[in-house]
Amino acid sequence: MYDSVNIVIPVYNEGENIIKTLADVEAKINTRYHIFIVYDFDEDNTLLAVRKYATGKNNVSVVKNKYGRGVLNAIKTGFVSVDDGVVLVTMADLSDDYTYVDGMFEKINEGYDIVCGSRYMKGGKQIGGPRFKKLLSRLAGVSLHYLTGIPTHDITNSFKMYTKKVLNDIEIESDGGFELGMEIVVKAFIKDYKITEVPTVWRDRSVGRSRFQLWKWLPKYLKWYWYAIWNRLKERW
Repeated sequence: MYDSVNIVIPVYNEGENIIKTLADVEAKINTRYHIFIVYDFDEDNTLLAVRKYATGKNNVSVVKNKYGRGVLNAIKTGFVSVDDGVVLVTMADLSDDYTYVDGMFEKINEGYDIVCGSRYMKGGKQIGGPRFKKLLSRLAGVSLHYLTGIPTHDITNSFKMYTKKVLNDIEIESDGGFELGMEIVVKAFIKDYKITEVPTVWRDRSVGRSRFQLWKWLPKYLKWYWYAIWNRLKERW
């Protein structure tokens, strides 16, 4: 049984959001946790706010991105910063609802290796955000679920909880951004790891600018979409 979760939060000038995010974590998560704030550059305005918040606390670590700038490398840095146990990836923009984290952690202790926060299953919801991006995301998640049997309706959501065991066993090939979470789930499914989902609510950020690059990253999502389908077809042949 696991007794705590490691929360990885990649940041890029989230000074306006980070204290609210950390306060939300503290208010809504009852599971014992340690937070890893991963940043790209020393002038990031997130750092001063985090260091003030973390004074006297031993459950917040600030880690510099060790693989090069960008959210993909920040998340990878967070993964290797955790020695063992359970890892949750979330953003610093208040989009993820931490009310669901304790339930995700319970699923991990039931024996699951990955728990996906799902906007597109019964009980889940997405509030705001570009409509076209939402349409593509929903279409990808729901269709992949029915075409391959991957046990989540929302494979593109970054709000996922992993055991370190599964992260150690997956060779990460992604080179763009948030498609990393999709790659891990697809490869874990092929390796027969136990995957499940819980309904979550996602809200578009109200402060700051999103750095999600739809047209740049779309081909990278499609790579893992077709990878999953191709492997399913190979199984049937």
